[in-house]
Amino acid sequence: MEEFLPEDEPLVAARRRGEEIGATPISPAGGAALRFVATLIGARTVVEVGSGCGVSGVWLLRGMAKDAVLTSVDVEPEHQRLAKLAYREAGLGSSRTRMIIGRALEVLPRLTDGAYDMVFCDAVKQEYPEYLTAALRLLRPGGVVAFDNALWENQVADPSRRDPETEAIREVHRSIREDERLVPLLIPVGDGLLCAVKTD
Repeated sequence: MEEFLPEDEPLVAARRRGEEIGATPISPAGGAALRFVATLIGARTVVEVGSGCGVSGVWLLRGMAKDAVLTSVDVEPEHQRLAKLAYREAGLGSSRTRMIIGRALEVLPRLTDGAYDMVFCDAVKQEYPEYLTAALRLLRPGGVVAFDNALWENQVADPSRRDPETEAIREVHRSIREDERLVPLLIPVGDGLLCAVKTD
């Protein structure tokens, strides 16, 4: 599954740089799923929480409309710098991205309600429930929220694991399943990609 759509050199280089500094990006199949969803919904405005040093952004931008803009939020300036490098190497102009350095829970409240087609979350796992709350405010009807690491190295399914990160991811699973406004899907790519469509 991970090798079905091989990554090209810009993505391979971005992934290598991310892994070298300990910022493991979304898997190749997970990235392909993001591109597929972005294409499917005709995404023009996307927020990503956690830049993945550019890997997720390149995948998303390749699925978004040609004049679409990706808003990338990351607390680490070095991750943002490497993301910008990845975008340049992938031939994606600077006008396609809006880079914001800061804590997601401080930045997301400043973004416009209902103005986004997609929100992708891959940052602090303990903050996933708060990211979901923010995403539901930011998304238009028909928009999609997606969370990477939804399986959390198979720890989510292990009832003996009670650490804060695992519990936060479980909470997002429950919230998405139980919210009647959302149509959920858990995709077994990479470390798990949890998606949901906001219906109203």
